[in-house]
Amino acid sequence: MTPHRLRVLLLVLAGTLGACAPAPASSMSPTDARTEPPSAAPPSEPAAAYPVTLTDDAGRATTLAAEPQVIVSLAPSNTEIVCALDACDRLVGVTDFDDYPPEVIEIDKVVNMAQVDVEAVVAAEPDLVLAAGNELTPTAVIDQLTELGLPVLVLYPESLDEVTAGIELVGTAIGRADAAADLVDDMTGRVAAVEEAVVGLDRPRTFYEVSVFEGTIYTAGEGSFLASLIETAGGAPITGDALSTSIEIEDLVAADPELILLGDATYDPTITPESVAARAGWDGMTAFANERVVVVTEDVVITRPGPRIVDGLEALARAIHPDAFAD
Repeated sequence: MTPHRLRVLLLVLAGTLGACAPAPASSMSPTDARTEPPSAAPPSEPAAAYPVTLTDDAGRATTLAAEPQVIVSLAPSNTEIVCALDACDRLVGVTDFDDYPPEVIEIDKVVNMAQVDVEAVVAAEPDLVLAAGNELTPTAVIDQLTELGLPVLVLYPESLDEVTAGIELVGTAIGRADAAADLVDDMTGRVAAVEEAVVGLDRPRTFYEVSVFEGTIYTAGEGSFLASLIETAGGAPITGDALSTSIEIEDLVAADPELILLGDATYDPTITPESVAARAGWDGMTAFANERVVVVTEDVVITRPGPRIVDGLEALARAIHPDAFAD
């Protein structure tokens, strides 16, 4: 299976960061059990008492007896959060999709081709496992790891607010609460700048192409994270099925996108406005008449809900409203 095909399957399984996960509370300043633990952290990080009990995005309460020093990440976005909080050196297991920051490429892989190697996770003897929700990390695996005595936190954000809440949750868990708060403050300011730049502008009907795979068109699922990101960036998202994220060509034609963003062109240089126009039934859409079919090369940061998600938001906003972000 090629990396691009595996990416498609992962996004479909996740509902393209979408609507079927248990709904956590959405807040830029999460309040449930976010007390700050102690740490072998920089002197600027104050210590706090253990044990600490945290509630994750699956609504699970997990108690950490001591500050985690050995961490396994089962999703690239979780890995990026840990590293953004200056704790990359604590990671002992990641996925074969982890590619940022570059040093994580050398860390042992405990997830290969979307399959969690439970034995490898257990052998790493982690004192914290960061999993992904909505079956990206299968519930059966999460239950198995928990039954084996490993503390597991599940992250599955469905909005920008929930991304920052997850960052603060991880910061609390690993003794980097102050670093997390600083990162979230920076992210929140950048999001506000995008919102201010697009306020009052027309909101073009926007179709984001995740993939066209074996004749099936995949996009942002209804109620998904990706759909919310497009909306924040100033577009009116055209969405597919909430679970599968697929959309029928007849429904796409009826929605008549004014803007088509080709996210899958990030991975496949043969996907171009010209090649898409040659697909049966596509060339009559308004986006083609207005020459608004745009190659997007930032799909990784657009669809990965970690610290770089604001880079993705800014990329989407520039693609949707280029005049508002002209230098």
